[in-house]
Amino acid sequence: MKIIILGAGRVGFSVAESLVSERNDITVIDTDSRRLRELETRFDLRGVVGNGTEPAVLAEAGARDTDLLIACAALDETNLVCCKVADMEFSVPTRIARVRSSGFAPDSPLLGKEGFAVDRIICPEESLTRYIGKLIEYPEALQVREFAGGRACLASARARAGAPAVGLRIGELRDSMPDVAMRLVAIYRRFAEEPDRFVRCDGTTLIEPGDEVFVLAARDHLPQILSALHRPRGQRTKPVRRIMIVGGGRVGQRLAAQLSQVPGQFHLKVLEENEQRCTDLAATLPTEVLVLHGDPTDEGLLGDEGIEDVDLFLALTDDDEDNIMSCLLAKRMGATRVLSLINRRTYADLMHGTQIDIALSPAQAMLGELLAYARRGDVQAVHSLRRGVAEALEIVARGDRKSSRVVGRRVEELRLPLEVHIGLIVRGLDDAEADPNAREPQVIIPRSHTVIESNDHVVFFLPNKRLVRDVEKLFRVSATFF
Repeated sequence: MKIIILGAGRVGFSVAESLVSERNDITVIDTDSRRLRELETRFDLRGVVGNGTEPAVLAEAGARDTDLLIACAALDETNLVCCKVADMEFSVPTRIARVRSSGFAPDSPLLGKEGFAVDRIICPEESLTRYIGKLIEYPEALQVREFAGGRACLASARARAGAPAVGLRIGELRDSMPDVAMRLVAIYRRFAEEPDRFVRCDGTTLIEPGDEVFVLAARDHLPQILSALHRPRGQRTKPVRRIMIVGGGRVGQRLAAQLSQVPGQFHLKVLEENEQRCTDLAATLPTEVLVLHGDPTDEGLLGDEGIEDVDLFLALTDDDEDNIMSCLLAKRMGATRVLSLINRRTYADLMHGTQIDIALSPAQAMLGELLAYARRGDVQAVHSLRRGVAEALEIVARGDRKSSRVVGRRVEELRLPLEVHIGLIVRGLDDAEADPNAREPQVIIPRSHTVIESNDHVVFFLPNKRLVRDVEKLFRVSATFF
C-alpha cells in the first residue's frame, strides 16, 4: 500500500515506524528537513521537504497514485486543508486527519465530501482518555482493548501469587470456569534479567506468578477473569475512587472533565506546576475537582495531599522525566497504582516491569485507529500491543465455501501460522447492527471443530506483526477460489 504521512513529529514518527515495518511504500512530508533525514536514516521510507497543503508538494510525494493519506501535523488547520487538497487535486481514496479540536463531530458536514473531505478524524488526547477510562473501569488490568463494538475485549493482567488462576495450567483454568467465554492467547514471562519472553499458550501451559497474561473474553466475563489472575483468594477488588492527575494539559483537563461527569463517583485532584494554567483549570473544571499548584516531585506536597490513599496516580505531562520520577515517588509513598505517559519508546521499554505499573505511549494508544485503514481485507479493528511488536486483529469472514478459504471450514482446517492464535468469534454482529430487534450477537470461543460462517467477526492475537499478511491473505475473498 502506498501511504503519505504529513508531519514528522511524535505521532507521525510512530505511525511511520509501525507502517514501514509492514512493507508499505511510505512517504513523509514535513517542513523540517532535519526530522526527515532522521526518519530516512532509521527507516526505509522517503522524505519530502515542504508544506503539505501545497499541490506541488503533494504531487512530489506521489499523491497521484497514493492509497492513503494520514495528516498528523501539529496544526488542525494544516491537516484539514491537506485532506481537502488531496481529495480535489489527486482523488486520494482514503484521507485521515489528526484533529485536536473537539468542535468537529465525526458525522459533521464540515468533514464530508463537500467540506474538508476527511474520512476519519483521530485525536490522540481523546484516544488516551478512552484508554485510561478502561483502566479505571477494570482496576486489575494493565490494558484493555475492545472488539466487535465493545462486546468482546482483550485485556492483560499481571498474575499474582495467591490468585485462583495462578499455579494452574490453562486447561485446568478452563475446567474450573466452564461457563466463562474466554481464551488465554499469550503469556509474557521474565527470565532473570532478560526482556519478557513470549510463551505460546495451550492447555498444558502453566500460569506462573509475575506472568503478563493476555486474555480474550466476552466483555461481561472480563471482571471475573481479571480477578482470577490478579486478586488473591479472599481479597476484594478495590474500586478506583481517589485519582490524582499530574499535568493540566489537554489530556489531563479532558480526563478530569470526563471523570467528573458523574457526581460523587471519583475524588479528583489535578496537580499542575504552571500557576496561570491552574487558574484556567479552576475556572473551567467542575468545582468538585481540586486543582493544586505545585511540583509533582515534591515529596512533602504529595504527603500533604494523602498520596498513600490514592488509588490511581496518573502522570500526564509533556515531560517524560517528570512523569517517570513523580510516578516512582508516588509508588514509593504508597499510591496503589501509577501510570506514566511516556513519549520516548526507549524510556517506555526501560520502565516496563519496574515499579511503574503502566507505561503508556500516546502514539500507541491511537495507533490502532490508523492501522485498520492500512490493512487489506475486511479488517474492523486493530490494536498495537507490546510497544508495537504484537497485534490483535478483528477481521470479518466474507463469501462462501467456494470464494473463501475460511467460510464453511473448521478451525483445524485453516492454514494459519503456528504462532497465530484465534481468540474468539462474534457471530450475528452485522445482523444486530442492521436490525435493533435482531438477536444479541453470540461470543464464541472456537474449538478445533468450530466452523467459520460468513459474516463472523474473528479476533486473532499475533505475537509478531509480520504474521498480519498471512491472516489477511487467508481471509481474502476470490471469485476463482475452489
